[in-house]
Amino acid sequence: MDPCPFVRILVGNLAIKSPASSKPSFSGKVHPSTSPCFCEIKLNDSSPRSHSLPLIADSDAHPHPNSLSLAASFDFPKAQIPKNPIITISVYKSPTTPSCIFTSAKLLGKVTLPLDLTMADSRPCMFQNGWLPLGRKTHNTQLLHLTLRAEPDPRFVFRFDGEPECSPQVFQVKGDVKQPVFTCKFSFRDRNPVQFPSSTTANERKGWSITVHDLSGSPVAAASMATPFVPSPGSQRVSKSNPGAWLIIRPDGDGTWKPWGRLEAWREPNNSNAVGYRFVVLPDTADPVTLAGCTISSQHGGKLTIDVTSGVTPVNTPHGSWDLGSGSDFGFEPQFQYKGFVMSAKVDGERKSSRPEVEVGVKHVTCTEDAAAFVALAAAMDLSMDACKLFSQKLRKELRQ
Repeated sequence: MDPCPFVRILVGNLAIKSPASSKPSFSGKVHPSTSPCFCEIKLNDSSPRSHSLPLIADSDAHPHPNSLSLAASFDFPKAQIPKNPIITISVYKSPTTPSCIFTSAKLLGKVTLPLDLTMADSRPCMFQNGWLPLGRKTHNTQLLHLTLRAEPDPRFVFRFDGEPECSPQVFQVKGDVKQPVFTCKFSFRDRNPVQFPSSTTANERKGWSITVHDLSGSPVAAASMATPFVPSPGSQRVSKSNPGAWLIIRPDGDGTWKPWGRLEAWREPNNSNAVGYRFVVLPDTADPVTLAGCTISSQHGGKLTIDVTSGVTPVNTPHGSWDLGSGSDFGFEPQFQYKGFVMSAKVDGERKSSRPEVEVGVKHVTCTEDAAAFVALAAAMDLSMDACKLFSQKLRKELRQ
């Protein structure tokens, strides 16, 4: 399989302080969640990403390790890298949180950094790693700590040729070229001709499964509904307290299957148009680890994303600076480390003919079964959008036994 070249732009290790010669209105370390400062991060005309800013003491040369993390990332296929990319970080002070409307926020300053991405598809490029003044350089200018880098991040791209419930082919895509690599088979595990009362079958969605085969016809991954999707009492929706769940399984080499991960999905209680999800990986020799959790619009669709670019690694430099690392291992045993971008699966909303598209980081694919497991996970997420429909709505005929 031939990967597609991608470039990641990473912004992180953010903190703010005032120089010792000034008279700041704040001092000492403040946890990011309680800090009155936050920033907006933009790449050219992209939608701004908000992030809290920890405050640190004037005497500290570097942010506290607990504050060092990824703030934003921007990912592009090589052919779609924007021309003349510029990162702009605007810093605000306000009693509100970044999720609030910024009407009362005071702009403390901003930094603007142009990026030369000419070589970023072949080697890492560091653009900034240290302190920058916010605004004009004066003796009492407040300072922003920032790490800004770009790096190559090749990925395999897979695209379903139809809805998962229609047992489609899956193509690998590179530019305008696509070739079949998998086939999918959707089925019901328990077909039963006996007609049960509507209180049992009409109010639960269960038994769905989808098996991924390679081109020789051998099964290489599967997603099986492990917990039925049922409405919470007195409602028409699957609740977060009782989510439906899928088990993602892989061949174990001796004719058996072993669990690889578990995907849970539900309808968000405070947003009728959002489907929440959580994906947990199930290592053989370690406790289960949550790798992803977010929401997807039931109307417009969205992405399931696994991105473990949140840690930092100190590097030995003459100035003792910090370098934004490729992610934390989150307590994994070495053979189960997931770092950096792992995968994303784009799914469409309820009213669209969904054909999921999957991106998988090259370093996380060492065999066909690796890629197939992520494809099965994408299929399970897409099917969960239907499983989480309000129970007053009718499912497609392919999903009804």
